[in-house]
Amino acid sequence: MPELSPRHRLLVLAICCMSLLIVSLDNTVLNVALPSMQKELHASVAGLQWTIDAYTLVLASLLMLAGSTADRIGRRRVFKAGLVIFTLGSVLCSVAPNLDSLVAFRMVQAVGGSMLNPVAMSIITNTFTDPRERARAIGAWGGVVGISMAAGPIVGGLLVDSVGWRSIFWINLPVGLAALLLTWRYVPESRAPKARRPDPVGQLLVIALLGSLTYAIIEAPSSGAPQTLAFGTIAVAALLGLLWYEPRRAEPLIDLRFFRSAPFSGATVVAISAFAALSGFLFLSTLYLQNVRGLDALHAGLWMLPMAVMCFVCAPISGRLVGNRGPRLPLLIAGVSMTASGILFAAFEGETSNVTLVIGYVLFGLGFGFVNAPITNTAVSGMPRTQAGVAAAVASTSRQIGGTLGVAVVGAVLASGIQASAYRETFVTAARPGWWILAGCGLAVLVLGALTSGRWARGTAERTARQLESAEVRDTVGVRA
Repeated sequence: MPELSPRHRLLVLAICCMSLLIVSLDNTVLNVALPSMQKELHASVAGLQWTIDAYTLVLASLLMLAGSTADRIGRRRVFKAGLVIFTLGSVLCSVAPNLDSLVAFRMVQAVGGSMLNPVAMSIITNTFTDPRERARAIGAWGGVVGISMAAGPIVGGLLVDSVGWRSIFWINLPVGLAALLLTWRYVPESRAPKARRPDPVGQLLVIALLGSLTYAIIEAPSSGAPQTLAFGTIAVAALLGLLWYEPRRAEPLIDLRFFRSAPFSGATVVAISAFAALSGFLFLSTLYLQNVRGLDALHAGLWMLPMAVMCFVCAPISGRLVGNRGPRLPLLIAGVSMTASGILFAAFEGETSNVTLVIGYVLFGLGFGFVNAPITNTAVSGMPRTQAGVAAAVASTSRQIGGTLGVAVVGAVLASGIQASAYRETFVTAARPGWWILAGCGLAVLVLGALTSGRWARGTAERTARQLESAEVRDTVGVRA
């Protein structure tokens, strides 16, 4: 990649942030629109789960494939393709005639989305070569997530109440087209010096694992035991296949040696737990505020604003703490706050009082604001520089897996306990096990934050890094020979 002027580098960063904005905003505004979709499309709780999980499921399955493909054929080329597909998928979602079509078009969106975030991060990393500039650029990139969290409920509420739920997909059209034109004009092409080879068998096994597991969980309340058991068996078989096949490949889709590092393994589980809590929290909150309290979309968005504002405020503070003192303190703060929020709703029915509802939202926003920064830092710390991108991709995939499982599990629990004939009267009781699950996710963040950031854990990371570096040297010598 040619050396760019400071102004040109900032423009590239802004273009990459535009792609993150439309993807992040799309997810937050969608949650506010769920009750309106439910009424117009006559969707069940499981149907609403699929409108979210169809996207995150495909995204989780294709993130690493998209990153390696971009390294091989060109990052700008894949990034432009992602913008086109995501924008086209958004248009299709806005005209979906029924729930099945909407779910299918959300999957089209996800194919494009998988080409945006990981590839944009690769473009930023290769554009900002100075470590200090790169840190600031990544900080600005992360701040966009906070902006989308804060703006999403308000923007979504305004659009749903004034125009309708279909309009939430229209906002992606002008931003996507502008980002596409700017990418074509200003973003230079780049490739990795040595791109990873495709792993089609590993990719199919990942899709089979995530797809069958999600289907088994979501459809369990309405499907019979034989069908649930069949898809559960497929998920287990796919997992065993991955564990057997991936270590035997020279360049696997998922390098299982990474998991010998306690910080890396901890960061993976923390990412799954934290994002499962976030997706489940938004799912329960949106349905409660609109379907039980009877609020319109805008006022429901305003009620969730304290959570979003806390995320926006705490994210940069967490980043500075990670840089100055390491990931331990932010993870402990995140775990305590998220656990306390879940317990407030599960044990004390915090949603039934205005004061405790706001306190619960503030606590969860505080916790989630602190958890995101240390995940990537912990995942890549101690890894060889050449493996840091792959480690970060696994962390990103873990986030999407968590988002998928959170909606699937919490939604399944809610669907099994709620009575359609007495929806408002039974919602709080039916949601209580879901809140306990979210409290458990917060507790997992707390415990793993304490266990995987100590001296013993750092020692496993250093040993893993040495083993990976030695294997890399052997592979390089073997290629030259």
